[in-house]
Amino acid sequence: MSRELGISSSSFGPGASRPIIRGQDSSRVRVLESGVSMGDLSVISPDHAVATEMLNTSQIEILRGPATLLYGSGTSGGIVNVITGRMPDRLFKSTQGQFEGRFNSALEERSGVFSASGSQGQISWSIDGAKRKTNDIKIPGRADINNTDSGLGVVKNSAIDSSNISVGTSYIGERGYVGLSVSRLENFYGIPGPEGAKIDMGQTRYGLAGELDNPIKGFDQLKMRVNFNDYQHDELEDSGEIGTRMKNDEVDGRIELWHAPIASWQGVLGVQFQHQNFSAKGEEAFVPSTRSHTVGVFMLEQYQWQRWLFEFGGRLEHANQNPLDAALSSRDFNLYSVSAGGAWAFIDGYQIDLTATRGQRAPIINALYANGIHIATNTFDRGDQQLGKETSNNFDLSLQKTDGLITGRINLFYNHINDYIFQSSRDSNGDGLADRVNDEGELDINGSFMVQDFAQTRAHFYGLEAEARMILLPERLNMRFFTDIVYGRLKNNGNIPRLTPQRFGLELDYFQGNWQGNFNVTRVTRQNRVATLETETPGYALMNAELSYRFKRGESAYHTLFLQGRNLLDEDMRVHTSFLKAVAPLPGRAIVVGIRGTF
Repeated sequence: MSRELGISSSSFGPGASRPIIRGQDSSRVRVLESGVSMGDLSVISPDHAVATEMLNTSQIEILRGPATLLYGSGTSGGIVNVITGRMPDRLFKSTQGQFEGRFNSALEERSGVFSASGSQGQISWSIDGAKRKTNDIKIPGRADINNTDSGLGVVKNSAIDSSNISVGTSYIGERGYVGLSVSRLENFYGIPGPEGAKIDMGQTRYGLAGELDNPIKGFDQLKMRVNFNDYQHDELEDSGEIGTRMKNDEVDGRIELWHAPIASWQGVLGVQFQHQNFSAKGEEAFVPSTRSHTVGVFMLEQYQWQRWLFEFGGRLEHANQNPLDAALSSRDFNLYSVSAGGAWAFIDGYQIDLTATRGQRAPIINALYANGIHIATNTFDRGDQQLGKETSNNFDLSLQKTDGLITGRINLFYNHINDYIFQSSRDSNGDGLADRVNDEGELDINGSFMVQDFAQTRAHFYGLEAEARMILLPERLNMRFFTDIVYGRLKNNGNIPRLTPQRFGLELDYFQGNWQGNFNVTRVTRQNRVATLETETPGYALMNAELSYRFKRGESAYHTLFLQGRNLLDEDMRVHTSFLKAVAPLPGRAIVVGIRGTF
């Protein structure tokens, strides 16, 4: 996903990372599992991992424009939907499955994943699991960009030990299905930095889903999905003692009704609800325990006319944040979002797309109520109970060529956000230096923690994405070029912090019988468009290669042996979007070997 146009990550060490799309982060980019919330706490802090195991993923969808309104309001960056298929929606003729095992030299990673599914009568079932274990990652030279001795050749406290398993079953009928699933994820990982902190995370997720064809007159299909998430993580100090315990019990569900065509319009109506019970206890609990409720109704319609495709979506939502601390005020927000787009295939093989979206987003709980030391980012965070809702206005224009030996697209985008919520450094005495506090939260010029206030102002983002794909040898050799860049500015406050730098990339794909090869190189430029008190980040070139051989085992089973080389130039790669770029660069040169297969 990292080579997709406009997509980067927060990269908070190898244990935690969250997608950033066109400079948008936090809850402006919603990460879902099969259409409903992950139920984790990854939007609260960048050191909190997304509660999913990508090794088990069957497909990842990236949604922008009107389709995002099916899943939430204020998603100005977009939706990342991780599809797992844990509740089968069909019958299988025979038992089938997949597996993979791999080793990575830079992480000393040993990982494996398996999945299987089958049917017995009208009942289908599935099971999947994964295990990943790494040591501290190996890097070129020293781990600290400031050349302090934090470990030659490794990023200390960066190891990961994670595992998950899930089972699901469905009853398959003539008009649809109904299914249940349960999954358990455990993730123990280190947070690089001088504090030596670790996170011990566990989540149990229960799912219920179903579909019914022709449920009532005028509607073609009813879809329903509900997840209950029981999430907890302990933030461990270097001594191994629990500094903070965070829990999140969350129910997220949705019901969709797909109606029959009305005057050639096709679409869906639906309702989504979410209840969240968040608690934080311990000396470093910088966000108070809070109960949150959200209810939204949505619609999405499409109309095809000759060479035109029109799309329109709308969403109304009510959100409530209710802190359990009586000294804090509860907040209610009424939100609306609308989006419209059109695609015009003006010539065979060519298409122009134009989309406009106006959406509103409620501030998340740490923006409203945070008040305390945040060890992971070395900051003292202070929320503002009076923050209002954000209103974003997005415009996207795209030109695509979809047929021929050369295909490609160019995307232009502009996003103007009123009352943009961000963190800014406090300078109470006007000396041009950010205030710092000590472990007790008292002002101290030598303190370890920079005071960060949540604030609002106008902001705008704009940029360009482009790619070209060329068939050099039919069914043998393909080539891809791509680039993307985003600019972000705050009114009277300079650049948006931690913006993704410009990237250029080249990929080659080669096919010959059972052999397949890939070579890619990405040039990430120096980021000198920095915010106040933010440091510049040098550029780097990331070169990767892969060679695989696929062979048949039995009538329908295939195995693939693969060999990968990552960061072949052994570059020192500092991720500008990361809070930990000074101490946790990306891994150095690595050899990855593995096998994947079906049965």
